[in-house]
Amino acid sequence: MDSKTLCLGVLQMGDASGYEIKKVFEEGVLSLIHHTSFGSIYPALSRLVEEGLAVCTEMPQDKRPDKKVYSITPKGREALVAALQEPPARDKHRSDFLFILMFGHLVPAAHLRRLVEDRIAWYRETLARIEQCDPTDLPPSGQLFHGLGRAVFAAAAAYLEENKGLLDGPAKPADAVERAPALVE
Repeated sequence: MDSKTLCLGVLQMGDASGYEIKKVFEEGVLSLIHHTSFGSIYPALSRLVEEGLAVCTEMPQDKRPDKKVYSITPKGREALVAALQEPPARDKHRSDFLFILMFGHLVPAAHLRRLVEDRIAWYRETLARIEQCDPTDLPPSGQLFHGLGRAVFAAAAAYLEENKGLLDGPAKPADAVERAPALVE
């Protein structure tokens, strides 16, 4: 998804400033599935306003510059619906944790075990946050989103919990790992 579509999605949930949009991707419901930066949000918001897909209202603030609050327009809603009907790109899973696991044989085992325990705790904390959301008022697609998120995080936590003992197994010699065949040819 491009930044314009991501911003339109947030604005569909309600009026927001650029900062508030960023927070949705840092801490809100979308933080688990997408990322965008201020460097892409503000240009996207400017283009949305220029194209009539959003409007901007300046709200006065005490001793601070006016706050710019953006709202989706009917034309913006139509553009969002059109974008949502395009085939999605394949998911790209970017994970520093998985990268470290891939090359975990190069770091001390105690460090790797601690990372796995920390990741299990993070999955459990995220699951607790997901469980606090009541999906009954969501549309069916929102309920599917909620349930799939819960299933993915529960499965990841369970897998790591059940298989973390692999880290205690005999290590392969470093030269055997370095000479291992490529995973993708």
